[in-house]
Amino acid sequence: MKKVVGFGDFLVRLSPSGYLKFIQTDSFDINYTGAEANVCVSLACMGVETEFVTRLPENEIADSGIAMMRKYNVGTKHIIRGGERMGVFYLEKGASQRPSKIVYDRKYSGIAMAEQGMFDWDAAFEGASNFHMTGITPALGPNMPEVSIEAAKKAKEHGLTVSCDLNYRKNMWTPGQAKECMEKVLQYVDILIANEEDADKVLGIKAADTDVTAGKLNKDGYVDVADQLCKKYGVKEVGITLRKSISASDNEWGALLYADGKPYFSKTYPVHIVDRVGGGDSFAAGLLYGTVNDFEPQKKIEYAAAASCLKHSIEMDFNLAGVKDVELLMNGDASGRVQR
Repeated sequence: MKKVVGFGDFLVRLSPSGYLKFIQTDSFDINYTGAEANVCVSLACMGVETEFVTRLPENEIADSGIAMMRKYNVGTKHIIRGGERMGVFYLEKGASQRPSKIVYDRKYSGIAMAEQGMFDWDAAFEGASNFHMTGITPALGPNMPEVSIEAAKKAKEHGLTVSCDLNYRKNMWTPGQAKECMEKVLQYVDILIANEEDADKVLGIKAADTDVTAGKLNKDGYVDVADQLCKKYGVKEVGITLRKSISASDNEWGALLYADGKPYFSKTYPVHIVDRVGGGDSFAAGLLYGTVNDFEPQKKIEYAAAASCLKHSIEMDFNLAGVKDVELLMNGDASGRVQR
């Protein structure tokens, strides 16, 4: 059986109930999250063996987060303990024409202060088939670019298929810093994942005739972006999510997979959003599910897009949809009728 190892931050999410603004609330709902952790949970809910690697302090809050990961059958034996705090982010959910807002408080967390040599990659990768990380991880702290490059290199030495979601975060580093690091990571990457803007922000490769803010997406432009990424960096596959934002509440959602020099587009879904955070991670998990199960490209991108579509209907960051849920949608049942 194949096993996916994820490496990255694990932090606390605090959000006002419903659609309250920060200034309106006197309490917060708590959840635990992180891009790679979200991928691991999603895959575990689909029956894939997963292992999550991070660094967390020795306290009850971190213990509670680890317990939640175990609840969803994610392996945690390679989580190392150290540092003084977990990172936190605050989320104010948007609605209609009011956008969501995120405030980060994640500096100096346990993983942000990690160093090379702290993680036993030989042990973590034993029996694994895939390794997944994102562009968030190397942006976490001063030593994290080197730690992330070391992890990707070790994964390749162990013969793993390496996937990376660019996941550019402007509040964490500059485009120049991101490009310098991610180009070093990409030499070890087999499957590259991005949204509509990441390739432009991180690598300077922009889709022609596209304006994300205005909701204008040119599919042919993204095929060209994917082709350039494959040729320049030697990645085998590129997955790109295609989100047309009508408002904070309603989007059109689809995706592109570029494999073997050919583009494969998913169907497009009209999505009414319950919670969009983790949408890209659920897409990455869907692609990896298709990869470990040897799906042909069209089926893989349809599965990934459908999985991510369903995540937008689920509160908090984890996609808890199972394989049957995803297959029902990808096979054409988008009615939302009660299943009895």
